[in-house]
Amino acid sequence: MNILETMHEELETLKRKGNFRSLPPLVHDGREVILNERRMLNLSSNDYLGLANEPSLREAFIRTLTPRNFFPSASSSRLLTGNFTACEELEGRLAEMFGTESALIFNSGYHANTGILPAVSDAQTLILADKLVHASLIDGIRLSAAKCIRYRHNDLAQAARLVEQHHDAYRQIILVTESIFSMDGDVNDLRALVRLKQSYPNVLLYVDEAHAFGVRGANGLGCAEEQGCIGQIDFLVGTFGKAAASAGAYIVCRKVVREYLINKMRTLIFTTALPPVNIAWTSWVLGRLPEFSDRREHLSRISSTLKQALAAKGYDSPSESHIIPLIAGASEAAVLKADELQRKGFYVLPVRPPTVPEGTSRLRFSLTADLTEHDIERLIEAID
Repeated sequence: MNILETMHEELETLKRKGNFRSLPPLVHDGREVILNERRMLNLSSNDYLGLANEPSLREAFIRTLTPRNFFPSASSSRLLTGNFTACEELEGRLAEMFGTESALIFNSGYHANTGILPAVSDAQTLILADKLVHASLIDGIRLSAAKCIRYRHNDLAQAARLVEQHHDAYRQIILVTESIFSMDGDVNDLRALVRLKQSYPNVLLYVDEAHAFGVRGANGLGCAEEQGCIGQIDFLVGTFGKAAASAGAYIVCRKVVREYLINKMRTLIFTTALPPVNIAWTSWVLGRLPEFSDRREHLSRISSTLKQALAAKGYDSPSESHIIPLIAGASEAAVLKADELQRKGFYVLPVRPPTVPEGTSRLRFSLTADLTEHDIERLIEAID
């Protein structure tokens, strides 16, 4: 059997298991999407604050642009000619917002997570990663020279035992986790992890705030702000492609970490930088982030409403955030339930292996601040 025949067989197997994926030809219209002439309320977006659907924001930003300052391409890596003024301004804004020594931006959260860990670890490094960290973190760990042990999800007692067991055998241990987990929507106790890492001189903490940045904290800086531990996290990473309605990612960190990554991080060194106009838009949005507290409070309210309604219907959800899973079990059951809700006008997608473990396929309600309480009431009525 040649490689093409092997591919065909594997795709057929995915179809039989209900795990086959294809790209949907979506048409976007504000809060709604149109797929195969069916108009549906979008409940699968990561636009958590609803900013990407806010025309007034785009109109105000566009008025700041002229042919002289509109740069649609960086045309180079940052270490060559791609380090535009907009990059330095955004990093300065981030460092000021977080109260850190420095910041560094990247092309995507995937670039951040697959680039930082290989750069800062070696064969004398042990990575202790939460069992449910994102695929990009898993790939970053695989690309590194470090040994890795994955502890049970949010089991800080096991993490502590592993640190105690191994801290003498390695030059450094890096605890790797997320603040809000992307599939279960539950929230990590970052302060407990900080206490753990502070108990040992060779333990560092890496936290991915992709699903918390913009949404949690008084100024929208994430769970680390909410829990008062920004300064105690060694690698505090987040993305702009979700609540900030843009693209790219960041780390806020010590100056020595920033300089080290500039010299060692392959996904930063060997890639064309983000377009300066995109970076300018990100900086423009972040300057207004503290103003969106009403959106954050509204998102919290409608999330609580949906979680309570699902519990009343017999669905047990671990969520403590705006990401709310409805566990269906088998992949086929998740696909059928998603199809049913789509027929009722709600664009909800099934999440299946390998994204989640076998037997835990689910619908993932990804709520945004531009959903109304009436929208949530309609959704609750549609769920059997």
